[in-house]
Order: sequence, then C-alpha cells, then structure tokens
Amino acid sequence: MSASFKTLPPQRADAVIGKTERTDLPLPYGPANCLPKGLPEVAPAKIVARISVGDEPPRTVAFPVPHPDPLLARVLRDECSEYLVKQAVDIEFGPEWKETGSGADAVMRGDLIVTRRGPGAVRLVSMGGTTHYIVGHDEPLGVLDPGTQQTRAPIRLSPGRCDAHAFAEAKKAFLFPVRVTLDGGEERVVIVSPPKPLQDRLILYAARTCGLPQQPGSPK
Repeated sequence: MSASFKTLPPQRADAVIGKTERTDLPLPYGPANCLPKGLPEVAPAKIVARISVGDEPPRTVAFPVPHPDPLLARVLRDECSEYLVKQAVDIEFGPEWKETGSGADAVMRGDLIVTRRGPGAVRLVSMGGTTHYIVGHDEPLGVLDPGTQQTRAPIRLSPGRCDAHAFAEAKKAFLFPVRVTLDGGEERVVIVSPPKPLQDRLILYAARTCGLPQQPGSPK
C-alpha cells in the first residue's frame, strides 16, 4: 500500500514459506497516482498480508518498505513521465509504410503521427530501437509548435538481429521508447508500439531481409 499507487483489491496468493533467509513472492501493484503537472515524490509504502503459521488462524501483518524505495521511485517516475506526455500529445505509427532498397540494405520507411491533446510546445528528441529493430531518423525527431495541431516525424526501421532465436523470442520487439520534452523541460520517455497488422509486416520484412525462411502462417 502506498499513496503513490492505486490500491488493488486483495488477491489470494497461497505460498508455503520454509525455513529460509529469504523467499521472494510476486506482489502486484496498481497504476501510479500522477499529477497533472510535474512528477510527484514517491510516498512511503508497506505490504499488508494475511498469514497463518501452522494451525494458527490467519492474522493481518504489515511490512514497511524502506523509504524511499529506489524501485518504486523509478516506477513512479517512469509511469508519470509517460502520463505527462500522453496528456500533451498522441504519438502513433502512421498507416503508410514502404520498403526501400533491396537485400540486406532494405529499409522500412514511414512516419510517427504526433497529434496535439494539450497546450505547449512538444519536441520529439529521439526514438530508440528495440531488441529487434534499429531506428533511424533526423535530429530532432520532430517538433510540434504551440499553434500546430499535428505533425509527422519520418523514421526508418531495419533489423537489429538476424538470428532465428531472436525471432522466436520477440516479446519486446515492438516497444519503441520515444524521448520527448514539453515546453523545453526535461526529457521524458513514452513507449510507442505499432498496431498488429504493421507488426506482422515488419516481422515478414525483417525475416526476408535477414534471409530467414518464411514460417507457415506468416503474413503475406
């Protein structure tokens, strides 16, 4: 429990704790409680549980988390940074993508579409790659001036890895970090992902560029 995160309803999590110095248990937490402007300081936290020892009836215990906890502080900062960006703009992959070049030099080109939601100047500083894709773009990535409602930021994607194992373990292949400043403030990071149809096209493109065989059921 912490004022920095929404409290989730109690969940059953049965676990037998043996005579060990440490036992790690998964503990879910709610979304961050963010402010409309600026980043909040992380609040003290505690873990509340109902436990029983042997045949004893369950009892409620509370475990204070050492404050300030660096992990909770980082999670709060990251979630609230993304929240502030999303209050200012929507950033999404555009619908039009084209493959240019051939063979190992082939590149997928398209745009990020940046649409205003709130006031102020928005500067897209850079877009990072993922485990699977290298991102190329001009510097800065794009600028949305106060009087502009929408802009497009051209980007190009190319494969970052060409081993078959990478394609089999593509869990984070499409979580692209975009660094943004709002009204000249500090850089904040928002994660942008392409829609599923574009993900399928990018997988097919990367496999073809890497010279890997197309798997049955792959998009055409």
